[in-house]
Amino acid sequence: MLRHVVLMRWKEGTSDAQKQAVREGLAALPAAIPEIRRYQFGDDAAIVEGNFEFAVVADFDNASDFRTYAAHDAHQKLIAECIRPILRDRAAVQYAL
Repeated sequence: MLRHVVLMRWKEGTSDAQKQAVREGLAALPAAIPEIRRYQFGDDAAIVEGNFEFAVVADFDNASDFRTYAAHDAHQKLIAECIRPILRDRAAVQYAL
C-alpha cells in the first residue's frame, strides 16, 4: 500500500465557494478513479497557528495505481480548474504503508 498526502494553503481572498468547489471535485474522484482505495480530505481544525489549511490523504495498492490517479483526466481537470487558481502553497509526500 502507498499513501499520498497533500497539504495546501489558499491564496488571500479565496472564497468559500471556491473552497467548496475543491471539496466537491475531490469527493467525485473515487467514483471516477477506481485505483483509489481510500480517500479523505478536510480543512485544518485551526488548533495550531501556521498550519496548512487543507489536507488530502489517499491510499493506493501500489505506486502504479498512484501514478494512474495523478495523471487521470478528472484529477488533472480539478487541479487546473479549481485548485491551481487558488493555490498559494503545496506540500506532498508519498510513503509505503
